[in-house]
Amino acid sequence: MKLVSKQYRLPFILITTLFFMWGFARAILDVLNKHFQESLSISITQSTLIQATTYLGYFLMALPAGIVITRWGYRRGVVTGLLLFGIGSLMFIPGASLASFPIFLAALFVIGCGLVLLETSANPYAAELGAKETAASRLNFAQSFNGLGCILAPVIVGGFLFSDGNGGVAVPYTVMGVIVLLAALIFTRVQLPEITDGQVNAADETEHQGLMATIRDLWGRKMFRRGVLALLCYEIAEISINSLFINYATADGWMTKTTASMVLSFGALGLFMVARIVGSAVMSKVKAEKVLLCCAVMTVVGASAVVCNAGWFSRAGVFACYAFEAIMFPTIFAITIGHAGKSVKIASSFLMMTPIGGAIGTALMGYMADVTTISTAFVVPAAGYFFVLLYALTIRK
Repeated sequence: MKLVSKQYRLPFILITTLFFMWGFARAILDVLNKHFQESLSISITQSTLIQATTYLGYFLMALPAGIVITRWGYRRGVVTGLLLFGIGSLMFIPGASLASFPIFLAALFVIGCGLVLLETSANPYAAELGAKETAASRLNFAQSFNGLGCILAPVIVGGFLFSDGNGGVAVPYTVMGVIVLLAALIFTRVQLPEITDGQVNAADETEHQGLMATIRDLWGRKMFRRGVLALLCYEIAEISINSLFINYATADGWMTKTTASMVLSFGALGLFMVARIVGSAVMSKVKAEKVLLCCAVMTVVGASAVVCNAGWFSRAGVFACYAFEAIMFPTIFAITIGHAGKSVKIASSFLMMTPIGGAIGTALMGYMADVTTISTAFVVPAAGYFFVLLYALTIRK
């Protein structure tokens, strides 16, 4: 069965470029932690405000994002998201000139608001561009380009920031802002077909029954509630590991900062991208629920190995987390959307609130790293993966 039918091929290609963009933007945050710790003389715990502020934007903007795409469609949601993304990136110029951490945080908040609009629009749109049976596989394939963005960001931006004589953090963000605003212009010129479910338009139905009724209907669905919680726990694990990978790799002299940013790109996130592509292929033949269960078991094992602080065994555990977590977000997202009825756009907005878990997880992990060790702090992602495992066991039944 084809992932995307011929009539939706061009829209799918255009939407897939957005996955790359927000993957790149989110991966830069993992470099900023270490960079700001040194350039602004702040602690690990303070640096986790980078993730907290960005994902607070996700949390606060997610429901408005769902309302925007419900009333005005996917294309306007994408354009609005790109505009906020570009404006936030350009705010790094005054932040750098004043060396002001609060201005940087404000810029990241605006970027977070833009990114959640993109993700709220693109994730369900990609899932709906074809047969329901291949939704998880199709979304995993699109998310592979998110992985490509994650690979390139640490090596490009990290190599720039950690080199001698760099032009500061404003340079990469200015370049990114200009590119994103150009992309917004392009999307104002293209038409994205609105996807409907059966003979009922989801936007019309939501308008008819009212927003609060739609929300009550969604939260009355047990499998939808469980999916949102599972995605929240996944974000706690995935974002916290990414955010403090460079700290972990440099803590005992295992790597230098520059090497760690390279390994994060081509090693950890490269493995993540390949695993997502492989997962997409596997799920075209094996039920997504079974693949999710197997991967959840392996991530719990990998994170627990890091907590043990057992040399190369623990280091291998970090990479096991990247390999086996790769299919989790798109798989949980697609399964949960499948239990949302016709309120897909509002359901997507609730799912896109879950990156706030990354802010919580990163803050907890950063605090534990400051008061204990970075290895011990991996108990935070281990707990997140464990809840995903419980979810996988539940849906298997």
